[in-house]
Amino acid sequence: MQFTKDDIERYKPQINLKKINIQGQKKIQQSNVLVIGLGGIGSPLLEFLARAGIKKIGLCDFDKVSKSNLHRQFYNAADINKNKSKSAAKKVKLIDKKIKLKIINKKISKLNIKQITKDYDYIIEGTDSFVSKLLVNDFCKKNKKKLFIGSVSQFDSHIFFFDFNKNNSCLRCFMPKPPNNTPRCQDEGILGTVTGITATLIANEVLKEIAGVKSTLQNHVLISNFENLTFRKVKINISKKCGNHD
Repeated sequence: MQFTKDDIERYKPQINLKKINIQGQKKIQQSNVLVIGLGGIGSPLLEFLARAGIKKIGLCDFDKVSKSNLHRQFYNAADINKNKSKSAAKKVKLIDKKIKLKIINKKISKLNIKQITKDYDYIIEGTDSFVSKLLVNDFCKKNKKKLFIGSVSQFDSHIFFFDFNKNNSCLRCFMPKPPNNTPRCQDEGILGTVTGITATLIANEVLKEIAGVKSTLQNHVLISNFENLTFRKVKINISKKCGNHD
Protein backbone atom coordinates (compact mmCIF):
# COMPACT_ATOMS: atom_id res chain seq x y z
CA MET A 1 0.00 0.00 0.00
CA GLN A 2 1.08 3.58 -0.66
CA PHE A 3 1.22 6.08 2.15
CA THR A 4 -0.30 9.47 1.47
CA LYS A 5 0.92 12.78 2.83
CA ASP A 6 -2.06 12.70 5.19
CA ASP A 7 -0.98 9.26 6.47
CA ILE A 8 2.53 10.46 7.21
CA GLU A 9 1.33 13.57 9.03
CA ARG A 10 -1.39 11.75 10.96
CA TYR A 11 0.63 8.73 12.12
CA LYS A 12 4.13 10.22 12.41
CA PRO A 13 4.28 9.76 16.21
CA GLN A 14 3.64 6.00 15.83
CA ILE A 15 5.88 5.63 12.78
CA ASN A 16 8.75 7.22 14.72
CA LEU A 17 8.60 4.38 17.24
CA LYS A 18 11.39 2.02 16.16
CA LYS A 19 9.34 -1.05 17.09
CA ILE A 20 6.39 0.19 14.99
CA ASN A 21 8.03 2.14 12.11
CA ILE A 22 6.56 2.36 8.61
CA GLN A 23 6.12 -1.41 8.28
CA GLY A 24 4.17 -1.70 11.52
CA GLN A 25 1.96 1.22 10.54
CA LYS A 26 1.19 -0.46 7.22
CA LYS A 27 0.13 -3.60 9.10
CA ILE A 28 -2.12 -1.52 11.32
CA GLN A 29 -3.77 0.17 8.36
CA GLN A 30 -4.29 -3.14 6.55
CA SER A 31 -5.80 -4.91 9.56
CA ASN A 32 -9.43 -5.67 10.32
CA VAL A 33 -10.96 -5.65 13.80
CA LEU A 34 -14.41 -6.51 15.14
CA VAL A 35 -15.51 -4.86 18.39
CA ILE A 36 -18.36 -6.73 20.12
CA GLY A 37 -19.98 -4.51 22.73
CA LEU A 38 -19.71 -0.74 22.38
CA GLY A 39 -20.14 0.21 26.03
CA GLY A 40 -17.69 1.15 28.75
CA ILE A 41 -14.86 -0.92 27.27
CA GLY A 42 -15.76 -1.02 23.58
CA SER A 43 -16.45 2.65 22.95
CA PRO A 44 -13.20 4.21 24.28
CA LEU A 45 -11.26 1.27 22.84
CA LEU A 46 -12.82 1.95 19.44
CA GLU A 47 -11.60 5.53 19.53
CA PHE A 48 -7.99 4.42 20.11
CA LEU A 49 -8.15 1.92 17.24
CA ALA A 50 -9.58 4.52 14.88
CA ARG A 51 -6.97 7.12 15.81
CA ALA A 52 -4.15 4.56 15.41
CA GLY A 53 -5.02 3.94 11.77
CA ILE A 54 -7.06 0.74 11.58
CA LYS A 55 -9.13 1.14 8.42
CA LYS A 56 -11.62 -1.71 8.66
CA ILE A 57 -13.72 -2.04 11.82
CA GLY A 58 -16.91 -3.92 12.64
CA LEU A 59 -19.22 -2.38 15.24
CA CYS A 60 -21.45 -4.95 16.92
CA ASP A 61 -24.01 -3.87 19.53
CA PHE A 62 -27.81 -4.10 19.70
CA ASP A 63 -28.23 -1.75 22.66
CA LYS A 64 -29.22 1.91 22.82
CA VAL A 65 -27.44 4.72 24.63
CA SER A 66 -28.87 5.54 28.05
CA LYS A 67 -28.15 8.46 30.36
CA SER A 68 -26.34 6.15 32.79
CA ASN A 69 -23.85 5.29 30.02
CA LEU A 70 -22.54 8.82 29.70
CA HIS A 71 -20.15 8.74 32.67
CA ARG A 72 -17.95 6.03 31.16
CA GLN A 73 -18.73 5.78 27.42
CA PHE A 74 -17.81 8.13 24.59
CA TYR A 75 -21.40 9.09 23.74
CA ASN A 76 -23.03 12.40 24.64
CA ALA A 77 -26.50 13.57 25.64
CA ALA A 78 -27.62 13.89 22.03
CA ASP A 79 -27.05 10.13 21.56
CA ILE A 80 -29.48 9.04 24.30
CA ASN A 81 -32.03 6.48 22.99
CA LYS A 82 -30.05 6.09 19.77
CA ASN A 83 -28.44 2.83 18.68
CA LYS A 84 -24.88 2.49 19.99
CA SER A 85 -23.43 1.00 16.81
CA LYS A 86 -24.82 3.80 14.63
CA SER A 87 -23.82 6.52 17.10
CA ALA A 88 -20.32 5.04 17.39
CA ALA A 89 -19.95 4.94 13.61
CA LYS A 90 -20.72 8.65 13.33
CA LYS A 91 -18.09 9.49 15.92
CA VAL A 92 -15.46 7.33 14.21
CA LYS A 93 -16.13 9.02 10.88
CA LEU A 94 -15.35 12.36 12.52
CA ILE A 95 -11.91 10.96 13.38
CA ASP A 96 -11.18 9.50 9.94
CA LYS A 97 -13.70 9.35 7.12
CA LYS A 98 -11.54 6.79 5.29
CA ILE A 99 -12.29 4.06 7.83
CA LYS A 100 -14.58 1.37 6.44
CA LEU A 101 -17.18 0.60 9.07
CA LYS A 102 -19.75 -2.17 9.25
CA ILE A 103 -22.65 -1.47 11.58
CA ILE A 104 -23.99 -4.68 13.12
CA ASN A 105 -27.08 -3.82 15.14
CA LYS A 106 -27.50 -7.34 16.52
CA LYS A 107 -26.95 -9.37 19.66
CA ILE A 108 -24.35 -12.00 18.89
CA SER A 109 -25.61 -15.59 19.06
CA LYS A 110 -24.83 -19.10 17.87
CA LEU A 111 -27.01 -18.44 14.82
CA ASN A 112 -25.25 -15.28 13.61
CA ILE A 113 -21.71 -15.41 14.99
CA LYS A 114 -20.22 -16.95 11.84
CA GLN A 115 -21.73 -14.28 9.62
CA ILE A 116 -20.77 -11.45 11.97
CA THR A 117 -17.12 -12.49 12.45
CA LYS A 118 -16.25 -13.86 9.01
CA ASP A 119 -14.45 -10.76 7.71
CA TYR A 120 -12.30 -10.14 10.79
CA ASP A 121 -9.03 -11.63 12.07
CA TYR A 122 -8.99 -9.76 15.40
CA ILE A 123 -12.00 -10.00 17.68
CA ILE A 124 -12.53 -7.88 20.80
CA GLU A 125 -15.24 -8.94 23.27
CA GLY A 126 -16.19 -6.17 25.66
CA THR A 127 -19.77 -6.94 26.65
CA ASP A 128 -20.94 -7.46 30.23
CA SER A 129 -22.24 -10.96 29.38
CA PHE A 130 -20.14 -14.01 30.28
CA VAL A 131 -22.43 -16.11 28.08
CA SER A 132 -21.38 -13.93 25.15
CA LYS A 133 -17.72 -14.10 26.12
CA LEU A 134 -17.72 -17.91 26.21
CA LEU A 135 -19.67 -18.13 22.95
CA VAL A 136 -17.18 -15.86 21.19
CA ASN A 137 -14.27 -17.73 22.81
CA ASP A 138 -15.49 -21.10 21.55
CA PHE A 139 -16.06 -19.82 18.02
CA CYS A 140 -12.71 -18.04 17.81
CA LYS A 141 -10.93 -21.12 19.14
CA LYS A 142 -12.54 -23.30 16.47
CA ASN A 143 -11.89 -20.81 13.67
CA LYS A 144 -8.37 -19.76 14.69
CA LYS A 145 -8.95 -16.07 15.29
CA LYS A 146 -7.15 -13.78 17.71
CA LEU A 147 -9.35 -12.85 20.65
CA PHE A 148 -9.09 -10.08 23.23
CA ILE A 149 -11.53 -10.02 26.14
CA GLY A 150 -12.23 -7.34 28.73
CA SER A 151 -14.33 -7.57 31.88
CA VAL A 152 -14.85 -5.00 34.65
CA SER A 153 -16.63 -4.74 37.98
CA GLN A 154 -16.47 -1.93 40.54
CA PHE A 155 -12.69 -1.25 40.83
CA ASP A 156 -11.62 -4.53 39.18
CA SER A 157 -10.54 -5.40 35.65
CA HIS A 158 -9.69 -8.65 33.83
CA ILE A 159 -8.04 -8.62 30.40
CA PHE A 160 -7.33 -11.71 28.28
CA PHE A 161 -5.57 -12.38 24.96
CA PHE A 162 -5.68 -15.69 23.09
CA ASP A 163 -4.02 -16.45 19.75
CA PHE A 164 -5.97 -19.40 18.41
CA ASN A 165 -3.70 -19.83 15.41
CA LYS A 166 -1.74 -21.92 17.90
CA ASN A 167 -2.84 -24.72 20.23
CA ASN A 168 -3.21 -22.45 23.20
CA SER A 169 -5.42 -22.20 26.26
CA CYS A 170 -8.78 -20.43 26.05
CA LEU A 171 -11.24 -18.61 28.27
CA ARG A 172 -12.96 -21.87 29.28
CA CYS A 173 -9.64 -23.06 30.69
CA PHE A 174 -9.95 -20.14 33.11
CA MET A 175 -13.74 -20.11 33.48
CA PRO A 176 -15.48 -23.30 32.24
CA LYS A 177 -19.01 -21.95 32.72
CA PRO A 178 -20.58 -18.50 33.16
CA PRO A 179 -21.23 -17.49 36.78
CA ASN A 180 -24.75 -18.15 38.07
CA ASN A 181 -25.28 -14.52 38.94
CA THR A 182 -23.74 -11.87 36.70
CA PRO A 183 -25.21 -8.41 37.35
CA ARG A 184 -24.39 -5.65 34.91
CA CYS A 185 -21.39 -3.60 35.96
CA GLN A 186 -23.48 -0.44 36.33
CA ASP A 187 -25.86 -2.24 38.71
CA GLU A 188 -23.13 -3.32 41.12
CA GLY A 189 -21.21 -0.09 40.60
CA ILE A 190 -18.35 0.91 38.32
CA LEU A 191 -15.88 3.78 38.37
CA GLY A 192 -15.73 5.23 34.87
CA THR A 193 -11.95 5.34 34.82
CA VAL A 194 -11.80 1.55 35.31
CA THR A 195 -13.51 0.92 31.97
CA GLY A 196 -11.35 3.56 30.29
CA ILE A 197 -8.08 2.12 31.56
CA THR A 198 -9.20 -1.39 30.63
CA ALA A 199 -10.06 -0.21 27.12
CA THR A 200 -6.70 1.53 26.78
CA LEU A 201 -4.78 -1.57 27.84
CA ILE A 202 -6.66 -3.79 25.39
CA ALA A 203 -6.14 -1.30 22.55
CA ASN A 204 -2.44 -1.22 23.42
CA GLU A 205 -2.16 -5.02 23.14
CA VAL A 206 -4.23 -5.16 19.93
CA LEU A 207 -2.06 -2.57 18.20
CA LYS A 208 1.16 -4.23 19.38
CA GLU A 209 0.00 -7.62 18.13
CA ILE A 210 -0.98 -6.23 14.73
CA ALA A 211 2.25 -4.27 14.32
CA GLY A 212 4.41 -7.26 15.24
CA VAL A 213 5.46 -6.17 18.72
CA LYS A 214 5.28 -9.24 20.95
CA SER A 215 2.50 -9.18 23.51
CA THR A 216 3.32 -10.86 26.80
CA LEU A 217 -0.41 -11.03 27.57
CA GLN A 218 -0.94 -13.99 25.23
CA ASN A 219 -2.51 -16.93 27.14
CA HIS A 220 -2.59 -14.82 30.29
CA VAL A 221 -5.08 -12.78 32.25
CA LEU A 222 -4.13 -9.37 33.60
CA ILE A 223 -5.99 -8.88 36.88
CA SER A 224 -6.05 -5.28 38.06
CA ASN A 225 -7.57 -3.50 41.03
CA PHE A 226 -7.71 0.26 40.65
CA GLU A 227 -8.66 0.98 44.24
CA ASN A 228 -5.37 -0.39 45.57
CA LEU A 229 -3.45 -0.15 42.27
CA THR A 230 -2.50 -3.81 42.21
CA PHE A 231 -1.70 -5.75 39.04
CA ARG A 232 -1.19 -9.49 38.51
CA LYS A 233 -0.55 -11.29 35.24
CA VAL A 234 -1.46 -14.96 35.52
CA LYS A 235 -0.74 -17.64 32.93
CA ILE A 236 -3.73 -19.71 31.82
CA ASN A 237 -2.77 -23.31 31.18
CA ILE A 238 -4.68 -25.67 28.91
CA SER A 239 -7.40 -27.54 30.78
CA LYS A 240 -8.81 -30.75 29.33
CA LYS A 241 -11.99 -30.13 31.29
CA CYS A 242 -12.87 -27.03 29.28
CA GLY A 243 -14.12 -29.04 26.31
CA ASN A 244 -12.12 -27.18 23.66
CA HIS A 245 -9.01 -29.36 23.99
CA ASP A 246 -10.39 -32.90 23.73
